Amino acid sequence: MDKNMLHAMIREFLREDIGRGDLTSESIFQGNQMGSARLVARESFIVAGVEKVAAEVFKVQNPEIKAVDPLADGKRTSPNTVLLTVSGPVVDLLKAERVALNLLQRLSGIATLTAAFVAKVEGHPVRITDTRKTTPGLRVLEKYAVRVGGGTNHRFNLADGVLIKDNHIAACGSIKEAVARVREQIPHTIRIEVETDTLQQVEECLESRADIIMLDNMSPEMMSKAVKIINGRAMVEASGGVSLATVEAIAASGVDIISIGGLTHSAPSCDIGMDWSFQKLDVDTRS
Repeated sequence: MDKNMLHAMIREFLREDIGRGDLTSESIFQGNQMGSARLVARESFIVAGVEKVAAEVFKVQNPEIKAVDPLADGKRTSPNTVLLTVSGPVVDLLKAERVALNLLQRLSGIATLTAAFVAKVEGHPVRITDTRKTTPGLRVLEKYAVRVGGGTNHRFNLADGVLIKDNHIAACGSIKEAVARVREQIPHTIRIEVETDTLQQVEECLESRADIIMLDNMSPEMMSKAVKIINGRAMVEASGGVSLATVEAIAASGVDIISIGGLTHSAPSCDIGMDWSFQKLDVDTRS
């Protein structure tokens, strides 16, 4: 991740959460009071974003904050695992706490869910990939978490690749016409992907020389038939309605890629807390 871009994002997140100031913390503590705290896992999960994201939140809030001993991304935690230790001005630690935890909980949840899907298809020559169904403003972070969980990334935005979907086809009139129009406009280095939901459309994609054929919301049995029809003439992506209960059967159909929107739009957040590790502060000595 580009650190300048990340820091700009974090500043916006902090501005949203802090507003005109932390009325509670600034009323209780003086600015020069120092403290230390630990980010701690409350459950087992795959960690994502400790050093690259959560630690950076504290540093953006106050460069004087020290963030040490980050747990490496991709590690599986157990309850009470210490993910990161931070120390510095108490007020700034408290101001950064919620944003750091929110991001870390979200990214670790995505990595954990992705890892579960990857484990389900182990032994099959298939890749688990994400989609553009991400939280607005968090796409770069959420797609990073997918990679931490062992998945891969689909296109980052609409400029990254061609994907002719059902609405494109409906408005244009046919797959053949849509592919022809795209091919006239794009560089030869860009591959063309087309979404299909029938075997007839799969045949039309082959006639149009599409590079990637997406099998959308097909049963594993229909996917197997489609893979046989395609017979290596195009890359095959399965998408739509993929769950942990169905992903192994989809992988067994012979597709090359399984894209899952749920990796980012439905991943539950992990339970992570921030525990103070210093002695009780003497708040009566404030000036």
